[in-house]
Amino acid sequence: MDRLFLEVPSINRKKEALDYLDENIKDNSELNGTGSMSMCLKGSTYEEWLLELEKRKNLEYLKKINRCQSKTFFVVRENDNKIVGMINVRYNIPKKLLNTWASHIGYGIRPTERKKGYAKIALYLGLLEEQKLGEEKILLECSVDNIGSNKTILALGGKLEKTKLDEYDNTMTNYYWFNVNEAIEKNCNYYKNFIVDKAKTSQSNL
Repeated sequence: MDRLFLEVPSINRKKEALDYLDENIKDNSELNGTGSMSMCLKGSTYEEWLLELEKRKNLEYLKKINRCQSKTFFVVRENDNKIVGMINVRYNIPKKLLNTWASHIGYGIRPTERKKGYAKIALYLGLLEEQKLGEEKILLECSVDNIGSNKTILALGGKLEKTKLDEYDNTMTNYYWFNVNEAIEKNCNYYKNFIVDKAKTSQSNL
């Protein structure tokens, strides 16, 4: 299997990132893990999205827009440097958000790259990021109908807590808890073979 790594969004990836977005829209896929990139579908530019990611590092700004701290990454395949997915890692989530719509990790794989095991690798990379951020127990949610994502979460060690209607998007949703350290320890020997274990940040960013 190919090796993947995480990369911080930058201006250098503009064309590829917009192509990733376009492919998901044409496939009618949900934009999971894109870190508000959907704003590019509502008249904003890619550059404005990058600036929005920077603004969301400010706690006062996050309070104003009712969002939590997060980091957004491209999931990149090492052998051809192609964006195959995106992941949004959230942390220090206020309880009032965690009990409504927020969960710790959102991720997605582009339609043409699915069913290759990349979702599991992406989730493992997300767990590593959560560990770096000091999160010990995290919540993931997934639509009941999304069979592939449910299997991915269970395979990495998610424990189903409940199933209920998510009022935010009006879908029946499964809620899973992860013990981050346990999940990483359980999966390390396997997934370490499929990752570049260091987030690569472009030298040219806004």
